[in-house]
Amino acid sequence: MAEMTSLRRLLGLAGAVFAFLTVMVGTTMPTVLYPLYRQEFGFSEVIITVIFAVYAGGVITALLATGRWSDQIGRRPMLLLGLICAGASDLIFWQAQGLGWLLAGRFVSGLSAGIYTGAATVAVIELAGPRLREAGTFAAIAANLGGLGIGPLFAASMVALLPGPLAAPYLSHLALAGFAVLLILLAPETVRIPSRPRLQFQRLSLPREVVPVFVPAAVAAFAGFMVAGFFTAVSPAYLGEVLGRHSPFLIGLDVASLLISSVVGQLAVGVLPERLRLPIGVSILFSGVVILAAGLGLAHLWLIFLGAMVAGFGHGIGLRAGLGNVAQAAPETERAGVTSTFFTVAYVAISLPVVGVGVASAEFGLRATSLGFAGIVATLCLIAIVLLLRDIRRGTGRGAAQVAD
Repeated sequence: MAEMTSLRRLLGLAGAVFAFLTVMVGTTMPTVLYPLYRQEFGFSEVIITVIFAVYAGGVITALLATGRWSDQIGRRPMLLLGLICAGASDLIFWQAQGLGWLLAGRFVSGLSAGIYTGAATVAVIELAGPRLREAGTFAAIAANLGGLGIGPLFAASMVALLPGPLAAPYLSHLALAGFAVLLILLAPETVRIPSRPRLQFQRLSLPREVVPVFVPAAVAAFAGFMVAGFFTAVSPAYLGEVLGRHSPFLIGLDVASLLISSVVGQLAVGVLPERLRLPIGVSILFSGVVILAAGLGLAHLWLIFLGAMVAGFGHGIGLRAGLGNVAQAAPETERAGVTSTFFTVAYVAISLPVVGVGVASAEFGLRATSLGFAGIVATLCLIAIVLLLRDIRRGTGRGAAQVAD
């Protein structure tokens, strides 16, 4: 009986990882399709960046509205709700007739990601159990960021292999989401559900004692997520307009190089000295942005790819180290609220700045605007580095000395 229970947990773990991966794949599929939407509906680059930014609104809404729900009604219902949102997003995009449809599809896709960011991460780790906790943590990270990286490549493959480039990716993903629903239905529940569940909103919190740790970590996260927003919203237009490269697969590879490198960066955190993890991550991110700026200025494709990989690696290190610092510095009763504040800052960074790029590009051109954007990100990296080094010298910044593994 114990063996059967253990087997069911392992199958449940595999199902939860697959569902997590499937949901995150769906959130980045539209990246390679934006040029096709521009042709289909005549959208400007500003509109494309707005469509992308609406996704972040969905993520933040889900994080704040449902962040605590899985503790009250169970992990499985929340995982099913996230998959329903992912499937609904696929159907909306498939039937899209104009801007309103695309905005709705992106928002609902953001809801699915926001639900899974919290509930699925915890579910995967719990299903892994104490014996496989490290493997469960790795699987959750890989499914999250790996899914984001696979999404553009999956969509590009569907465009190349199947008819209907604006339908095939979504219908294929809908089938995967349906299979994931079956797997979650078979998975065991990992949390004891209260007799009277209380569905509360997750409030934002930033206690005064956390501010010295939070500020440099948040600045670093803001810079890293700005880069992620640029690659997922703006780089398809840059590759097409400036470099004359319109291949969906090339666009997907460009985005995937950043996101998959971020996964590698998160996994590399453990081999770095605790005291220097965040400064090292931000320094690598800065180096990647400098390489990216050179590639943008010279219109050199492979420099852009190299910049993406280096920046992604630094972003991954900085994200895991910064989040660990912030979580450990926060009082236990405020930890969820502080973490939600951190991710709210991150998702604002991935959305609003790229809308600014879209607006500015209409006036100054995409090439000049992209260079200015890279300059702003580099400046933020330098600010974060200065703050972190100051804390290390003073010995007062817990964020410089401690990271939650």
